Amino acid sequence: MALIELDHISKTYVTGEVESVALREVTVSIEAGTLVTFVGPSGSGKTTLLNILGCMDKPTAGEARIDGTLLGSLGRRQAAAFRGEHLGFIFQSFNLIPVLTVYENVEYPLLVIRKTPAPERRERVLRVLEAVGMLDHKDKRPDQISGGQKQRVAVARALVTNPAVVLADEPTANLDHDTAHRIITLMREMRDAFGTTFVFSTHDPRIVEHADVVHGIEDGRLTGNISAMQGGHHHG
Repeated sequence: MALIELDHISKTYVTGEVESVALREVTVSIEAGTLVTFVGPSGSGKTTLLNILGCMDKPTAGEARIDGTLLGSLGRRQAAAFRGEHLGFIFQSFNLIPVLTVYENVEYPLLVIRKTPAPERRERVLRVLEAVGMLDHKDKRPDQISGGQKQRVAVARALVTNPAVVLADEPTANLDHDTAHRIITLMREMRDAFGTTFVFSTHDPRIVEHADVVHGIEDGRLTGNISAMQGGHHHG
């Protein structure tokens, strides 16, 4: 059974008398340990899809499951607990806390969400910082490092709780092309190292060559699996 199952997911937002359809009958399965991307223009439904997977939103119709858990059935507190236990998040604006060091930013989910004991926290934080190549910068604050380095820290923070799935909405949007390539390569390396499943969205077709599976999305509909055009990650 696939780790993530989306079965005829539709999402409609109603504002007053205006209905806008964000997702239309999306069905997709995602296997554990894969790097999957949804590619489409702004407003195509990518973010809504990730919000449903991230338990931030519920589908209007259809079912979404991660590791057998029906996401739409979770109450607010259950959804928060599920996020903390199973999911990691990477944001395009990095979302690092300015007053905390690199180390403290990565430690934050373990401290606040997981209540992990101090010795284990230290071990986990140092391990992921080393994995993403940011150990030497652990005492710096976000304003002392580059955009690419900030996103490396964000990847480390997403991985530190050892989540089954990392969701990344446009993780390279604020990065130049070379840096974007390096971040996606890093995700692939982390997938190999930790067995994590990565699901990310992008409107930049240049960075998808590192993904295992690429789904086109437009106007709320999947336009097909376009990964046959790439060699996937096997050329590296």
